[in-house]
Amino acid sequence: MAWDEWEHLKAQAAGGQSAHMQLNHVDGGGGTYGPYVLPGKTGDLKVGHGDLVKIGSAAHHLYDQLWNKARVATPSSDSAAGDLSQQGFALGAGLQHVSNRWEEQLKSLMDACAQISNHMQVTKAVHQNDENYIQRQMSSIDALDDGFDERVGAPGKKNHYGSDGKGKKKE
Repeated sequence: MAWDEWEHLKAQAAGGQSAHMQLNHVDGGGGTYGPYVLPGKTGDLKVGHGDLVKIGSAAHHLYDQLWNKARVATPSSDSAAGDLSQQGFALGAGLQHVSNRWEEQLKSLMDACAQISNHMQVTKAVHQNDENYIQRQMSSIDALDDGFDERVGAPGKKNHYGSDGKGKKKE
């Protein structure tokens, strides 16, 4: 940024112009940003079962593909590296190094896929347990309210609970 431009921006800020923020996204309209919803505008953030299943399935599918296809290269590379080394070629050690690094990176990627897949399953279970807990708590509040409703008068009427019905306290 040129010094003159910096001075110009400082002068604008000092002149009482409000600062603006620019985010790196495009608003699709209606206050939503991709699959997420702004809570203050249209409701709560919701993640459906289908969303979790898709993410978990994609991670599991990638894990399977890595297991079936990417891992196949390691035994043949190790064998070739051993043969080259036995014949006195320096290329054997280099190929073995590449094979070892491939195996390390592959295991790391497969672990990440497994963690994502497992996390989606755990997240689904945790959220279902939370929903069940909230439902149980709300139903116990309803039962408590029912107990109070038996003892009170009709809405807008005086509560006769603990009195003789004529407004006098029972002794």
